[in-house]
Amino acid sequence: MKRNYSQIMRRIGTVGGLMLLITGCATRHEAQPSGTPIPSSPSVTVSPTVVPTSTPIPSVAPTPSPTPVASVNFPKMTLDEKLGQMIIAGIDDYSMNEEARKLIATYHVGGIILYKPNVKDTNQLVSLVNDLKKTNTVNKLPLWLGVDEEGGRVTRLPDEISKTPTSQTIGKSGKTELAHSIGQLLGKELNAYGLNMDFAPDLDINSNPKNPVIGDRSFGANAALVSSFGIPMMNGIQEMKVVPVVKHFPGHGDTAVDSHIGLPVVQNDLARLRKLELIPFADAIKHQADAIMVAHILLPKIDTKYPASMSKTIMTDLLRKELGFKGLIMTDDMTMGAIAENYEMGEAAVKSVLAGSNVVMVGHDPQKAITVINSLRTAVQAGRIPLDTIDQSVQQVYKLKMKYKLQDQPVTVPDPKLLNAEVQRVLAPLSAK
Repeated sequence: MKRNYSQIMRRIGTVGGLMLLITGCATRHEAQPSGTPIPSSPSVTVSPTVVPTSTPIPSVAPTPSPTPVASVNFPKMTLDEKLGQMIIAGIDDYSMNEEARKLIATYHVGGIILYKPNVKDTNQLVSLVNDLKKTNTVNKLPLWLGVDEEGGRVTRLPDEISKTPTSQTIGKSGKTELAHSIGQLLGKELNAYGLNMDFAPDLDINSNPKNPVIGDRSFGANAALVSSFGIPMMNGIQEMKVVPVVKHFPGHGDTAVDSHIGLPVVQNDLARLRKLELIPFADAIKHQADAIMVAHILLPKIDTKYPASMSKTIMTDLLRKELGFKGLIMTDDMTMGAIAENYEMGEAAVKSVLAGSNVVMVGHDPQKAITVINSLRTAVQAGRIPLDTIDQSVQQVYKLKMKYKLQDQPVTVPDPKLLNAEVQRVLAPLSAK
């Protein structure tokens, strides 16, 4: 049945008493995977010895728009519809094909991630996005359409669009207001193409010069710098009504292995993380972070068995309980080598959901996304995953989609020249003497 956004909102008003607030490896009843318990300690704080007062986070007020919503009951859904909302899937090709149609119409996936192989030019991207939205009108909730648009070498927008600089360049500029303006610019560009989720900014601290995957994707080598630039960029994206997903919790900056290829093992303990890697994430949470992507890294001094994206110790005990994060927890792409080379993907997804993730990303190969959905369904039906766990995750998805007032309305083709003029305007301070 077609779903109209205004009808949903009217229904919310009667069902849940909507209150607007101003401001992403058994047996039945399997226990959630857990590693070494976290010793009791105070919540992560920004210590003056770690975050110097000379480089404070700029006074960017918590973003008043989009308006968050109170907890309400989401529309009545079947189990398959609920499980679909917990998946962000990748698709093949430049245009809508049968596999993509099946993911949306049959498996009800809640979001699609697009990569450079999905983007040829402006006309093609808008056509694909509009076809994805049109296909999703059979579902009860609008579709997340996301990209990794960090700037620098990590960009998915058409080649006609002038690129924004690396996070490292922004950090070296010393201009925190530039990070905020670039965040707004990224949000505006994504909006122009009908996209509504940005897997950015990167809040990793570039503390290991041998790191093969982060490098200039980081704002810098210390917590103060990363917080001071990452949070304004996050807020700028939010202000354009695009969902920013900060990453890669609990910190991918001190790795020597690319998790796209293998599983990084990091020998840092909680005391080290609390003094460095966790600080930008703790600050982002204080500044209204909506969603956090969890990395595929193994920290054996914290959880001896599971990588962060499958660890209850890291996602539930650390991120939820200690840091107090109340938003959406999303995994990094489960088709990356860190998971694909070490775990059966469906079982890894089950472990991840049991450990606390709300959304599982399966960025490549639509059939793998279907495998994950089938594995989750089997686990629920066998009693391994409680239905309440599924409902809590779908509630997180629903609240965030309603907060940003997502719709599946088509967009018109933007003018790259106008967008490029905006890029030049925003980047002018970088060239100023």
